[in-house]
Order: sequence, then structure tokens, then C-alpha cells
Amino acid sequence: MSLLTLPPLSLYIHIPWCVRKCPYCDFNSHQSDTELPEAEYIDALIQDLDADAALAQGRKLTSIFFGGGTPSLFSAHAIGRILDHAERRIGFEPDIEITLEANPGTFEQARFTDYRRTGVNRLSIGIQSFADDQLAALGRIHDSQAALKAVDTARRAGFDNLNLDLMHGLPGQSLDAAMADIDTALSFNPEHVSWYQLTIEPNTVFYNKPPTLPIEDTLADIQDAGHERLTAAGFSRYEVSAYARGPQARHNLNYWQFGDYLGIGAGAHGKITQPEQRLIFRQWKTRQPERYLAAPSSPARLANPYAAGREELTKGMLPLEFLLNALRLSDGCPSDYFASRTGLLLSALEPEWQQLRERELVTPSHQRIAATALGQRFLNDVLGTYSD
Repeated sequence: MSLLTLPPLSLYIHIPWCVRKCPYCDFNSHQSDTELPEAEYIDALIQDLDADAALAQGRKLTSIFFGGGTPSLFSAHAIGRILDHAERRIGFEPDIEITLEANPGTFEQARFTDYRRTGVNRLSIGIQSFADDQLAALGRIHDSQAALKAVDTARRAGFDNLNLDLMHGLPGQSLDAAMADIDTALSFNPEHVSWYQLTIEPNTVFYNKPPTLPIEDTLADIQDAGHERLTAAGFSRYEVSAYARGPQARHNLNYWQFGDYLGIGAGAHGKITQPEQRLIFRQWKTRQPERYLAAPSSPARLANPYAAGREELTKGMLPLEFLLNALRLSDGCPSDYFASRTGLLLSALEPEWQQLRERELVTPSHQRIAATALGQRFLNDVLGTYSD
């Protein structure tokens, strides 16, 4: 066994409500037809965080991410309340990254300006497409004009760290249409673009009523052409679906580098390392917003009343758990991260790693754990080697 150490710590905050549930969405999001219980939910988040605060083990937060759902349905005052409490209760690193997901059509200029004043310093805007027909096919509540306005509004509010979320492989989408979305996004000079293919997930409307998606050859052409277009514009692909020519997403990097994170809110997940106990575990919170708000009682073995379950990551699980994250990164992770963040020797990856090296799917270097360009194209096959 190797020395297990405390990695950096992030905080994920889940806001579970949306104006309308999208037909492709399998996240824990719930359509709300009534006024949101904003103040009550923030009260619950504060209590949830207080119950988990000891898990920080003296670390300050390197990043916070408000996800959903649609966090931009909440007021800046509400967002500010939980940020103020997190800073007092746990503490912030001086250069903390604080990201809020926002969907076009759910905010106005004043709200964006106020988000910035509360300390939010990065926005992730769920554009998905700038084409009206694609937005309609995806069941989005906004149109192309609202998408364009959202980006302009964010810039005028003072945000200089902006991610635009774009999907490709949409129903009936052509190569030209996909490239037009990228070109429109590039016209705003974003610092970061998340560009990922639409997948049909279980427990979604699209799973039960699948739309007609582009054929495999078209999907491959879109993927290749989009990568070339973004690269030519100065973006570096540092993760499977993430491109940056400004700051990389620090919060997501912490996930991919097998860091720790607290998760508060309905259905939120966390991952925590406790070196003295030689323990790494995942914890998840009560999923349904109504039950979460009803001051739930957790199982007797769990200290947090909002927790619904907990799972220890055993020695046998850790190699795959680490690689599921690290191999998504184009450059992978330093090899010593594996030992310090799993407590295992690097030899725990053998003999599978050697077999993957011989197939040129992973890098031969002992300095980094990374997939080759070929390995990233067949990442499921690489990971499957460890899941058999």
C-alpha cells in the first residue's frame, strides 16, 4: 500500500428545478409549475453543508459549482446566502473558481450583474444550439435570439470566464449546421467550450420515443470537423468534450484528477478521502426535492440527515474509479496522483496496463497515466479492460 493523502476539495451545489424537463435529460431535475421554495431550500443547503463540514478536514474550497436543474432560476440573494455561509464555515482559497450554470431565458441583465457581485466568477451557459429548429427538437425553452442575448448579457455583466455548452449529433443535424453552431459560439470569443454528442439515456423521453439522429458517418464527420474548427480557433482539447483557450474548468479538473468534493442539495453526490482511516467513500443525498426539504432522517450509520447512502471504494474498485476520470483528460494525470489519491502502488494497474501499452492505447511513460489519441477514441474499450 502507498501513502494516501488529502487531495484538493471542491463543493457541488445542486438546484433541482427547471422550467421544463428536456426530453434528453437524465439529470435529477424536476419541472416546477409553482413558486420555487427558494428560501427554504437555501436553509436546507446550509444545514446540509454544516453536517458535512467536518469532512473538509481543514481544507479550504478550491472551486464551487452550482448545477441543476437550472440554478439561474434562483435569485442572486439566494446564491449569495449559501456562498457566504460556505466561506464562513469551510473557507475559500484566494483564487477560488465559482461557476453557475445558467440557461437562456431564465435571467436578465440585473440578475447576471448581481450574480457577479455575489462572487460567482464563471458562467456556464446551456446554449446547446443556436438553431431554432434544433432547439425545438431538443425541447429547450429558449430560441436562437435568447441564446445570443444570453451570451451578450453575460459579457455586459462583467463575466470574463465563460463556458458555452454546445451539443452535436442532434436530430436531423447536418455537418454544416453543426459547424454553424461552433462558428456562432466562436464569434463571442468564449474562454471555454463544452462540445459533446447527444446520447440517448434511459429514463428519458427520447429513450422511449427515440428521435432520428444522424448516421454514424455523419456523426464522425461532425466530430472531426468540429475538433479541427475549435483547434484552428486556438482552443486546446484538454478533456474528451472540453476545449479551452482561457482557463480550464478547475472544478471539473478536480473530478477528473480524482480530487475530493462535497455534494449538497437534492440528489447531490460527494467523494471524500480520510487518510487516517485509509478510507475513500462516496455519499449521496436524498433525491426528491420534497423529501429533501422535509428535513429527512438518514440511515443510522450516516451522520448527515440529508444523506441517502454511502459506499466505500474498495481496493478492487479503485483502479477503475481512478481511470474513469483520469483517462478523460488529454494529458492524463501525473503517475504519483494514482498512489497519493488511491493509496495503491502503481503496480495495481498491471498487468492490464502493459497489455494496453502493447496495443498503443495508453502512453508508455511512467511519469503520466494517460490514453493515447487512439485510446481516447476507444476509451470504453480501454476502461473495459479493468471492469471485466
